[in-house]
Amino acid sequence: MDITPAAEEYHRHFFPNTELLREDDPDLAQIIENFAFDEVPNEPGVNDLDDRARYMAILATLLGAQCLTEFRGIVPAALTAGVTPVEAKEITYQAVAYLGIARVYPFLAALNDVLRERGVKLPLESQSTTTVEDRREKGTQAQVDIFGDGMKDFYRSGPEEKRHINRWLAANCFGDYYTRTGLDLKQREMITFCFIAAQGGCEPQLTAHAAANIRLGNDRAFLISVVSQCLPYIGYPRSLNALRCVDDAAQSAA
Repeated sequence: MDITPAAEEYHRHFFPNTELLREDDPDLAQIIENFAFDEVPNEPGVNDLDDRARYMAILATLLGAQCLTEFRGIVPAALTAGVTPVEAKEITYQAVAYLGIARVYPFLAALNDVLRERGVKLPLESQSTTTVEDRREKGTQAQVDIFGDGMKDFYRSGPEEKRHINRWLAANCFGDYYTRTGLDLKQREMITFCFIAAQGGCEPQLTAHAAANIRLGNDRAFLISVVSQCLPYIGYPRSLNALRCVDDAAQSAA
């Protein structure tokens, strides 16, 4: 089996300085490149993402799946696709809220290495819009904008011994990250969906964020496209779980 012309063109555009697996594992290279570089991006009906959106989703997926080597290799392709350094940083920063700093730190270091190699001066301009005093309030507003008015008092809900977690969600997860510039709320919910789908085992949260995506306008068809484009990087089981969560969210929203 040969590498298709479309896969070859994709390879040379996004990965011009590497042979990937071709030298040592040519059979696997043919299978992977024909699938991930031709069949998947060109599948009718699920190729609605442009290159920039596709690579934003892939970066978030690689973070969620903890694929550090692949992440470092994909960052240059993402930049070629139009993902800006600020957007790449914001994707990586927001992953901290969903994956934890211990799992994100190596990815941040890898991203910084790639950006420096490409002549990007660090640190980038701050994207923060909050202060210590207003982060909880602005985070609550972000929750309301995403999930609806039922989130207005979420930060003070629940049993007293666990209430601080809900306050942290408002102030930290949403106040510290979602209020930042560089990505809009629709983009932030898309990457959150990818973080959760890729790490697996968090289906209730994945369904909730699929519903939030739909509420913001990232509809069922869009989310199916996101899962489809990320499937080569996380495999079928987690992708099928994600699609089930998308269907559950869509049915609830109907």
